[in-house]
Amino acid sequence: MYQITRMMKMILPVLGLFLSVGAAAQQQITLKEALNYAVQNNTNAKKARLDIEKGRARTAEVRAQALPQITGNTGLTYNPVIGSIVFGDQAIRLGQTWNSQIGAQLEQQIFNQQVFTGLQAAKASESYYQLNASLTEEQVIEQVANNYYQVLVNREQLSVIDTNIKNVKVVERIINTQYKSGLAKKIDVDRIRVNLTNLETQRSQTINAITQLENQLKFAMGMPVSAQISLPRTELSQIQQLPEPADSINVDNRTEMQLMNTQRNLLTLQRKAYVAEYFPTLSLSGNYTYAAQSNRFDYLGTNPVAIAFGSSAIGVTLRVPIFNGFATRSRIRQADVDIRKIDNDIYDTKNGLNLAYENAKLELRNSFNTINSQRQNVALAEEIYRSTQNNYNNGLAALTDLLDTENALTQAQNSYTQALLNYKIAEIQLIKSNGNIKSLLK
Repeated sequence: MYQITRMMKMILPVLGLFLSVGAAAQQQITLKEALNYAVQNNTNAKKARLDIEKGRARTAEVRAQALPQITGNTGLTYNPVIGSIVFGDQAIRLGQTWNSQIGAQLEQQIFNQQVFTGLQAAKASESYYQLNASLTEEQVIEQVANNYYQVLVNREQLSVIDTNIKNVKVVERIINTQYKSGLAKKIDVDRIRVNLTNLETQRSQTINAITQLENQLKFAMGMPVSAQISLPRTELSQIQQLPEPADSINVDNRTEMQLMNTQRNLLTLQRKAYVAEYFPTLSLSGNYTYAAQSNRFDYLGTNPVAIAFGSSAIGVTLRVPIFNGFATRSRIRQADVDIRKIDNDIYDTKNGLNLAYENAKLELRNSFNTINSQRQNVALAEEIYRSTQNNYNNGLAALTDLLDTENALTQAQNSYTQALLNYKIAEIQLIKSNGNIKSLLK
């Protein structure tokens, strides 16, 4: 009951989110809601969970080899010409016109090291599929979070462009008024129009980019691309304090490492299965057959003149491998190579995870410093722009100076939003490196 209640608590918010997205236009979705929705609906995540079911079925299949194998058979034979054997001057017929039989056979493995090792491997495969599903969820969380912040940053850039267009239109009205009064040149009017056209073109391109990024986000979430969503701007909040990550981390508990170790265990069991080919096998077998023969049509002695009889046998079979041309030895050597290869992969994966952690720390620190410097730079650029605009209105600055300061302000604002994106992505990488990326779901 606890598990059912817990599952309902997880499913109902996601279901509610889906229904609200389908029912209302531009439904706001927080990062947490987007991530929980993605974990439940992303195609790769769902396929990974299906692999878990497949692993359980595979274990049951291997387990069946250790259980009794029972088969049944029946048959009816018509002999139009019956052979005879001659003794002296007499010919004795070998059988009857109609023969029928029914029987059952049983075989039970008593000792078969390959079967037992295969059962161990099947159980290890279940763990592999579970870890792979967990890793897939982590990858989905990372991808969706990155896409989510990319949409927010592009929306911030669109807001910057809209503000710049508004400012340029103010300047355009002033220049048009001055031009009509003979206080400005035609080239000034044309230059401001070119600048405004470029901004409007940039705005259109940014809107298209946002649409594509939103579609990419919905696709990563497993949400219909036709759904209408919007993201709250508060998710891209300003960073006030830099966290202090640990100098080093233990990556052994990372899902990637657990997955690699499980793969190594599977290869070790595969080698063990090859070694088991040297072992003898012992099996128990038994059968029972009931047969009937008659010169009239008959099945299983239903005819009164039929001759019916039964037979059974029980036996033990011991098979001892003697020589197979060194095939088993070759397979064992190949398995040894595979194990040595994955040992190198484990080392490389561990080293790569530590590298990712160190890079995430550096990127986080650099992005934080960039955010602070760019925040100050934006404030300075805004002050310079306002001062230059005031000087231009009073005839103390040229239009070129005004356009240059406007471009500088745009670059500063875009650099600031890009620094925010870099920080958020580095933050996700740091959380992932700590093995806590699923904490974003809470």
